[in-house]
Amino acid sequence: MPPTDQPGVNYRKRIRVLIVDDSAVVRRIIMSTLLRHPDMEVIGTSANGLEAIADIKKIRPDVVTLDIEMPKMDGITALKEIRQFDRSLPIIMFSTLTQRGAESTIEALTCGASDYVGKPSNMADQTEALKVLEDALIPKIRALCNKTASPVKRPAAARIEATAVGSPLPATAPVPPAALAVRNPERVEALCIGVSTGGPAALMQLFSAWTAPLPIPVFIVQHMPPKFTELLSARLTTIGVMQVREAVDGEEAIAGRVYMAPGGRHLELSKSGTKVMLSLNENPAENSCRPAVDVLFRTAARIYGRRLLAVVLTGMGSDGLKGAEKIVEAGGRVLAQDEETSVIWGMPGAVVNAKLAESVLPLDQIPNEILLRLQRR
Repeated sequence: MPPTDQPGVNYRKRIRVLIVDDSAVVRRIIMSTLLRHPDMEVIGTSANGLEAIADIKKIRPDVVTLDIEMPKMDGITALKEIRQFDRSLPIIMFSTLTQRGAESTIEALTCGASDYVGKPSNMADQTEALKVLEDALIPKIRALCNKTASPVKRPAAARIEATAVGSPLPATAPVPPAALAVRNPERVEALCIGVSTGGPAALMQLFSAWTAPLPIPVFIVQHMPPKFTELLSARLTTIGVMQVREAVDGEEAIAGRVYMAPGGRHLELSKSGTKVMLSLNENPAENSCRPAVDVLFRTAARIYGRRLLAVVLTGMGSDGLKGAEKIVEAGGRVLAQDEETSVIWGMPGAVVNAKLAESVLPLDQIPNEILLRLQRR
């Protein structure tokens, strides 16, 4: 039975959800939770990946919740099959936060999953299950389905040679018009990246585009829990040419290396003589996030000033907005991913709407834009 109509709700625009899980208990719990919300309806359930593929083609849901470990066809295999015929359907992985579950989730996110929700260790505990679903799953379903512009998956950008930073790029490399108008005499000495929902796939595309390490240190805040950031760092190292790893408290930032804030800890930069040092802490969350992009951005702005380049990629919320303000105040530059290629345009959209972004670019143009700015070294 659908929920009773309430004033102000257009039920013809309910979010149509397909639930995919091999457990009948889990399917029932998710369904009963979703039906508490008048803007959602469950239009089907599937017990494995094979059923999910058939159901998606038949009933065309607005969003799918997809378990990973299932018989007949697991969630990762199903995800890859679905992305062959539907590149924009929001798919939320629903998996355990164990080591094995984390590895599978990272694989899913880098293969095109829109987001993930950690499955409670005891789904039979109705209180725990309801809290996870209400606090994590419901907001993500709404955010992914309320996107004003469906993401268009562009062809992967050609690999860009970075070996000759300081000399002209090959004639075949696209040169965004926005880059030609930049008049910043200061050389770029550090790159900061802030990203959240849709981030793993975006970072994969970014780092796979370069064929030589950038001649500057790179710092990343990706909203993820512990374990996940370590696995993502390893995967980025594997597909790219730069060493990506979790930052270590007290280490020096070295050019050509990439430092990712560990899940659950803020990453800050400080100066010790001529060295730039990394520090980690568990201070209160900012924007409900730890690590938070704002923390990295504002401390990097104090260190690098006009020599800092920051990039805000796809993500829910507005983390990075206040930090971007500090960067601009210090004379640094901020780039933002455009709405069309973002899974969710919350974080980059907030920066753009505040008129802090010097350039707003499709994801496939951002690697080349970064290289163009490094040429000014």
